[in-house]
Formats: sequence, structure tokens, C-alpha cells
Amino acid sequence: MRASEQVALTDTIKMLNSDDALELFKKTLPGSASSFLQVQVTAKDMKQRALAALKGHKSMRLDLVSMALRGRKVNFDKVLAMVADMITLLKKEQDDDDSKKEYCEATIDKTEDEIKGLKDEIADLEKAMSDTQASIETLASEIAVLVKGVSDLDIEVAGASAQRKQENAEFKQVFAQNTAAIDLLKMAKTRLNKFYNPKLALAQVSDEADSDQPETPAAYGKKGAESGGVIAMLDLIIGDVTKENTTMEQEDKDAQADYEKFMTDSSEKRAQDMHTDKEGNKAGNEEMLDKLTEKHKARSDSKFATEETLNGLHQDCDFLLQNYEMRKNARAGEVEALTKAKAILNGADYSL
Repeated sequence: MRASEQVALTDTIKMLNSDDALELFKKTLPGSASSFLQVQVTAKDMKQRALAALKGHKSMRLDLVSMALRGRKVNFDKVLAMVADMITLLKKEQDDDDSKKEYCEATIDKTEDEIKGLKDEIADLEKAMSDTQASIETLASEIAVLVKGVSDLDIEVAGASAQRKQENAEFKQVFAQNTAAIDLLKMAKTRLNKFYNPKLALAQVSDEADSDQPETPAAYGKKGAESGGVIAMLDLIIGDVTKENTTMEQEDKDAQADYEKFMTDSSEKRAQDMHTDKEGNKAGNEEMLDKLTEKHKARSDSKFATEETLNGLHQDCDFLLQNYEMRKNARAGEVEALTKAKAILNGADYSL
């Protein structure tokens, strides 16, 4: 019985929902009496008409509205709110585009004017630098004659320095060798005295070292006279070498003093030869060139930074400026489609 009832209800719904039945009921039944049939049919028709209004526009926002309308259960109030928000957003985006377009055009023009001004200033600086450099080169050529004399003096100074360095190195080497020879001769003298003059040697060696000395055979006689001559000869040699070291040391001091005086005199002569008005003028021009170069670098850096700013503006603005009308028209089309869909949906006061 339940199954038969379900079949009967299904057949009844099909008959009442047919197009022929709808047209018949619209003509024969009063408004309120036919409302139970118009709910589903009118809402579906509104959805189809709204979808048709949105069709033909390639937009993610319109796709979202279309997806919402295609749902099995559609709340028209929510869809209308979504459409209203999108229309508001599109108008705001257009206002943002208008403002940005105005900003981009004004800022790009201003930045291009700044770059042009910097280019003109850099060109003037480069001319001034070229003139100053030419003046420096002229002065340098005139000073060349004076420099020649100074150059010859520098060669003499370099030769004197090399000679003094070599002399001092030779002195240190011979002095060290003589000192080593003196030490060796003194050691030899001490050894002889230890044998021939034990008492004298005791002052130079320890008692323990003496205890290790082997006893001299009694039958052997020490040759004191001969030993005295050898020791005296050692003393004479030590004295000669010591005197030679003293003499060499004094000669090296005198040579160093002469060298230092020569260097002082050469330095004074060099400064005197180079002290001319031309040097002062050349130094003044070089100082001016440094300032011009520094200013040129600052302006070049500023120009580079401004060009980077302009490149950044183009990267940020070119797409909008090149596609402004297209974006504006596309956005206007979206607003128009959404407005039509909103007007259509506002005719239905019910939801599925």
C-alpha cells in the first residue's frame, strides 16, 4: 500500500509540474491559489535568467556567483549580498585604478624631468672637469724641467742610500767576525794560562774543574818562557783586533753622520727646487678637479638612483597604463552583468 501511495504521489507531481499544466493553472487559478506550484518553477526560472545575464564574461568573481546559483540549495539573500559586495569591490578597484593612473602619469613625468636636469648638470660638470684636467697637464709639462733636476738628485740619493746600506752591512759583518775572533783568542789564552799559570787560571775556572785536571808527570818541565811569548802574542793580537773594531765602529758612526747630513741637504734642495707658483697652481687645479669629480659622482649616483626609481615606476605602472581602458571596460561589463543579475534575483523573494 505504501509503495502504491508513492507511485500515485509521483505521478501527481509529474502532472502538476508539466509545462502544459503550468500554463493552464496560470490562466485558470487565482494568484494565491497557484502559489504552491509557482514556488519551484519561478525560482528555477530566476536562476536561469540570472545565469544567462552572467554568461559571456570571463571573470572569477562572476564564476563564483554562477557556482552559487547552480547549487542544489540556493539562498537568494546570500547570493544578492555576494553580488552587492562584488559590485562595491569592482567600483573600489576602478577608483584605485583611476587614482593610480593619475599618480603614475604625474610621477613618471616628474621623474623624467629630474633625469633630464641631472643629465644636463652632469654634462656641464664633465666639460669643467675636462678644462681643469687640460690646465693641470699644461702646468705639469712646464714643471717637467724642474722635475728633471730633482730626478737627478733622487738618483744620487738612491745611490748614496744603497752605498750606505752596503757599508753598514759590511761593518756589522766584520765587527761580528772580529768579536768572535777575540772571544776565541781569549779562550785560547785562558787554556794556556790554566797549564802554565795555574794560579792565574784559577780565577777563571771552578775548583771542580780543577779537580778533574790530570796530574802532570813530575819528570816533565813546563816551558814558561816559551809560553809567556805565546800568551803575549795572543794579547797583542787581541789588542789589535779590538783596536780595529773600535776604529771601524767610529768610522761607521762618521759615515752615518755624513749620510744623514747629505740626506737632509738633498731634501732641503729638493723642496726648494719644487717650491714654485706653478706647483701651487697645479695643486689648486687638482683640488678643484677632485671637487668636480666628487660632485660628478654624486650627480651620477643620483641619476642612477632616479633611473632605478623610473624603472620601478614603469614596472609598477606600465601594465595599468597600457591596459587601463581594457581593464575599465571589462570591469564595467562585470558591474553591468552583476547589476542585471541582481535586478533579476530581486524579483524572487524565496529560496530553494
